[in-house]
Amino acid sequence: MKPELIVMLTHNDLTVENAYQIFEQCRDTKATYWGFKEQPLPLEEMKRIYARMKECGKRTALEVVAYTEEEGLEGAQMAVECGCDILMGTCYSEAIASLCQQHGIAYMPFVGQITGRPSILEGSIEGMVEEAKALKSKGVFGIDLLGYRYITDAEQLISDIVKKGNLPVCVAGSIDSYERLGFIKQAEPWAFTIGSAFFEHKFGDTIAEQINKVCDFIES
Repeated sequence: MKPELIVMLTHNDLTVENAYQIFEQCRDTKATYWGFKEQPLPLEEMKRIYARMKECGKRTALEVVAYTEEEGLEGAQMAVECGCDILMGTCYSEAIASLCQQHGIAYMPFVGQITGRPSILEGSIEGMVEEAKALKSKGVFGIDLLGYRYITDAEQLISDIVKKGNLPVCVAGSIDSYERLGFIKQAEPWAFTIGSAFFEHKFGDTIAEQINKVCDFIES
């Protein structure tokens, strides 16, 4: 299976204000999975965008950059109200996992020690592999791995988690070159996100063109 691209309508870990308009411009591209962050759009606008994505046959993800259970639960409730297929982010919590299970949402929490926004990932690779294994036993769908936000050997981390974690991995954040995209293709995680790089034209001109270029590169 080739890794799935999750298009994130985000820049610097925040949803762009014209997310609805950009999706409309790009809805006929090759990407099936779409999402954005829990900030800063009003909930009603988030619901409008996700409803439109669903109308267009897309799979939807909300990524919540939250490090406390209280903030994570608030984000998870947003995912419920928006009818999202996937909740990415948050530090694992039984309460969040239970909420996702009740509403048929695939839960993909972070692993490691995460701070800041845009996020930075710290911790040992061995520790994160063990954390991933423990999360699988708790019934999560997969993990949200901030691979290229890792302060030391990002590609070793990604490789080890994908090979040893025994659950779906989404590599999120800072995939901003064909070199990194080539590594993702080789490592074969379940999915990866690209957001800021599209808005910074790292893969071409229009966002729609870039999405198709990335999909074609992964499929080639």
